[in-house]
Amino acid sequence: MSTKSQVLTLLMKQAPAFISGEEMAQELSLSRTAIWKAINELKKEGHLITSSRNKGYSYDKSDVLSIEGIRLTLEPTAPDLSITVLNASESTMKDAKLAAINGEPNNTLIVADIQEAPKGRFGRPFFSKAGSGIYMSMLLRPNQNFEEMAQYTVIMAVAIARAMDTLVKVKTEIKWVNDIYINGKKVCGILSEAMSDVESGQISNVIIGMGINFSLKQNEFPKDLREKATSLFPENEPTITRNELIGAIWNQFYAILNRLPEQGFLEEYRQKSFVLGKTVSFTQAGVDYKGIATAINDHGELVVQLHDKTEKVLSSGEISLSKINPTV
Repeated sequence: MSTKSQVLTLLMKQAPAFISGEEMAQELSLSRTAIWKAINELKKEGHLITSSRNKGYSYDKSDVLSIEGIRLTLEPTAPDLSITVLNASESTMKDAKLAAINGEPNNTLIVADIQEAPKGRFGRPFFSKAGSGIYMSMLLRPNQNFEEMAQYTVIMAVAIARAMDTLVKVKTEIKWVNDIYINGKKVCGILSEAMSDVESGQISNVIIGMGINFSLKQNEFPKDLREKATSLFPENEPTITRNELIGAIWNQFYAILNRLPEQGFLEEYRQKSFVLGKTVSFTQAGVDYKGIATAINDHGELVVQLHDKTEKVLSSGEISLSKINPTV
């Protein structure tokens, strides 16, 4: 761990109490000069650190993304994550794919302050602004069959919804397959991709990525998105940090994984769905269909009853709902 990282971790643990430079030097076995240099570097990065001639230093809560800030929010039941925090990324999904190719370990998390070329499902672009969102991707190495792939995307949606509901006191809903909505507007999109081992027929890597609108003000969205998208804090100042939300999301994710094969999360997913019971339009194999969404099965697939009473089972990888209307 670098000197700067050691100093930041200690300051965060002590916050909001003050700690003197001498105490920090003794605890970390560093010189006072090294402490002073690290604190100045942290201040330049945007961390809010109060200096007092008599008391020492105190860390004030700030919304700078950091490995240290994320780690301090993780519960003991979560695995030891390998975390990278970037100032900017073309795409954290691409970064995670490269990490997989380079042999990075299971539970590798890549977080960026901004994505310069973000893409969602089917390559759709979405809006990104520095300091106002969370853009991250996780590399998992599950060695499971393709039939189990859908569990990860459903688990991720439930984990994000739980974290937002708990920390921000909002009421989230899930649009099949994995968009998180608040008050009828999209606040988060999730994308999952798998890489397979040809010989074993198993999934060797799963990458789960997401873009979360955290503190983007409603009038900052492009005009064509203002009626469709929102953020967790569209008007007021955030009551939590992005580090805290990131940690809470992965705490919830691993809490569900640790309880598998329990399927309670599926019922939670169904209860939060605002698609069930509504009329949906979609295209499958080049043919347009319209019907009522009647169920989400144990594989996370959407079951739609067409007007002729036949059923279509929609897979998240091949279908996008083009329209959702209340059932008349």
